[in-house]
Amino acid sequence: MTPFGEKVRELRKARGISQKQMAKKLAISPAYLSALEHGHRGRPSWALIQQIISFFNIIWDEAEELENLARLSHPRMVVDTSGLSAEATELVNLLNRDIRDMDDKKIRKMLEIIKKKDQS
Repeated sequence: MTPFGEKVRELRKARGISQKQMAKKLAISPAYLSALEHGHRGRPSWALIQQIISFFNIIWDEAEELENLARLSHPRMVVDTSGLSAEATELVNLLNRDIRDMDDKKIRKMLEIIKKKDQS
């Protein structure tokens, strides 16, 4: 699941809307919406993000949050470490190798470390 998919599912369930109902209103297939929620599809288009924002009638901070989550929700990333240190390349490769074996606690801890950099 991606952060965007998780948020869309949360919004949809909080409003008691089925995937089928939402997909029909957005003129997309229920299968595509399901794949988007589960992280089996890439980042949605800007137009679809705007449709979803409108569908849920969310504004300001909540709409901006959904846009940001979409930017952070590509399930198959390629990380270019050319020109970076050997340690940076090693970090990316180890993360790629081990991420599926990490529990949620370890992943949250790593996210905290990385997000602290953004707050500096």
